[in-house]
Amino acid sequence: MSQPIAAAAAQTGGGGLSKGLIMILAATSGLAVANLYYNQPLLADIGRTFHASSNAVGYVSMLTQIGYALGMLLFVPLGDIRERRTLISALLIAVALSLVGFAISQSLIWMYIASFAVGITTVVPQIIVPLAAQLALPEERGKVIGTVMSGLLFGILLSRTVSGILGDAFGWRAMYWIAAAMMLLLSVILYRLLPETRPEATSSYTELLKSMGELVRKYSTLREASLIGACMFGGFSVFWTSLAFFLEGPPYHYSSSIAGLFGLIGVAGAAGAPVIGRLADKIAPKKIIGILIILTGVSYGLFGLSGLSIWSLVAGVIILDLGVQGTQVSNQARIYALEPAARSRINTVFMVSTFAGGAIGSTLGSYAWQSWGWIGVCWTGGTFIAAAFIIWGIHRFYK
Repeated sequence: MSQPIAAAAAQTGGGGLSKGLIMILAATSGLAVANLYYNQPLLADIGRTFHASSNAVGYVSMLTQIGYALGMLLFVPLGDIRERRTLISALLIAVALSLVGFAISQSLIWMYIASFAVGITTVVPQIIVPLAAQLALPEERGKVIGTVMSGLLFGILLSRTVSGILGDAFGWRAMYWIAAAMMLLLSVILYRLLPETRPEATSSYTELLKSMGELVRKYSTLREASLIGACMFGGFSVFWTSLAFFLEGPPYHYSSSIAGLFGLIGVAGAAGAPVIGRLADKIAPKKIIGILIILTGVSYGLFGLSGLSIWSLVAGVIILDLGVQGTQVSNQARIYALEPAARSRINTVFMVSTFAGGAIGSTLGSYAWQSWGWIGVCWTGGTFIAAAFIIWGIHRFYK
């Protein structure tokens, strides 16, 4: 092992995580989750390759998301009963093979199968986050989670921009060959860097899956966090699903490539997540969550004014990403403290709920745009955020 790598790994275990290893975990989370979104700006090119309609090619994205949801249910709970370093490396190898399958697809049916395989194996970030929480010192847990989650959101926001650029330059298959190589490299790096961890539970796999329902019934905080996560990510998805349509019309008339660059603006908001994480280590996360929900509501107020000023849209994007990401980090800091031996299962419940809300938000965002235009999008997204605030308020009142 090289000296820099050894240094990065030196402060794991009882002494917490080194800054180098935290950044590697954050980068892995971002690069892994990006596999879910590379296809979106490339769908038109893929359709031309296979002479397929936009509707037929659209199933590529859908099957990737379905696979991801199923992968979270099937694989993420294994983090509680399997050695996580080996599990992470094995899944990275599996997703690399799936990406290769996508890159060499010879038909649309082949690509459907590969898309589903990419989704179901791209669950490493959801195993890394509870692992980072386990290895971090208690007083640094929120900061560490915030940093790793920032990497994940960077991956979501930047993946479309990167794949669009590489696809234009080298063709859509090149993006997937590059992604596969990155996953194999990360598999080797993490296997060498991560400390071996002992499973925190001794249940069978079947008992493990059943126990997730018991965790939901047992912890009201988990129920609240999951519902808030679903509403917040729903509001997030309403905006990002509709943004390109809005920017291509009046008053802006921007191209799709310009619309994609708004993902870069969102990075400024995501960069604030570690700060929120540090606050969650010092201040009750419950209070921070309420403030962040209100802040996210303000972003939709700015979106409503964006027809008058592009700066309202830019400011709203930054605030939206900060609010959604900060809320997620604060919620995770709370739920990971509920039952350390069940962190992977708790994370599964939370993230499946969050992405379910995102899927609903994407669907309603498209419907709102088609039916009522940008104002309808703003009201729909704002309703999601208002629902999150109501859930937060009810739980706070009864607690």
